[in-house]
Amino acid sequence: MEELSHPSIQDGWFREISDTMWPGQAMTLRVKQILHVEQSKYQDVLVFESTDYGNVLVLDGAIQATERDEFSYQEMITHLAMNSHPNPKKVLVIGGGDGGVLREVVKHEGIEEAVLCDIDEAVPRVSKKYLPSMAVGFQHPKVKVHIGDGFKFLEEYKNTFDVIITDSSDPEGPAEMLFQKPYFLLLHDALTENGVITTQAESMWIHLDIIKKLKSDCKEVFPNVEYAYTTIPTYPSGQIGFMVCSKNTTVNLKEPLRTWSDDEEAKLNRYYNKAIHKAAFVLPTWVNNALN
Repeated sequence: MEELSHPSIQDGWFREISDTMWPGQAMTLRVKQILHVEQSKYQDVLVFESTDYGNVLVLDGAIQATERDEFSYQEMITHLAMNSHPNPKKVLVIGGGDGGVLREVVKHEGIEEAVLCDIDEAVPRVSKKYLPSMAVGFQHPKVKVHIGDGFKFLEEYKNTFDVIITDSSDPEGPAEMLFQKPYFLLLHDALTENGVITTQAESMWIHLDIIKKLKSDCKEVFPNVEYAYTTIPTYPSGQIGFMVCSKNTTVNLKEPLRTWSDDEEAKLNRYYNKAIHKAAFVLPTWVNNALN
């Protein structure tokens, strides 16, 4: 059997380098073995087993998920939105082909349907094989999967979903459109009356200009918009943010509308809890000044 290789892996180390998205810095992880290399229709797909972070999914050279720390991202992007809606029944996930967000969505009782739309069939396929603890999300009976363009998918739905979660990669290549105002207009129209969205919103340390633009675009579409964040070691600078937007002007996004009991919370989640929901919106002074 031919031994796999990948240009981002040299001398036993994976290097995540991008002169456009995180200039002058790199994330490196030690590689135990390369598990999968593929050029899909849309992107370069790499999976490797690392020595310390478990299996790692990489798309176009950027780490998407590692088994060791993925839960901090999946739980936060999901529950910040879900717990800002009084009674979410229909949920749409755009992107998120690894299944992690779906796994979190179906923790909420009362869900009638969770639909995932990802453009690249390779991501769910590869994740089911190499990231089973995330891909478990696909096995739930209320989950439906659509492989296709999120833009085209949204155009067909009006006033349908209570919550829409956009789990996208960085604003380069196929994901670039998901950071622009026309996309947020489509999201707005696909939501029900008190609908809520969350979308991946980059790092305050290296993407503050992107975040400022994203927030101002969102505010032109939604009356209620806030930036929150989580910590995650394998994303650039160890922090990633989310834009949380609601059609409901009266809801306070910084306080969960619905909560689990402490016991349930401890069983269900490893990162998210009521207190961290509130804390996620407390921004460092320089970020708060830039965004507000």
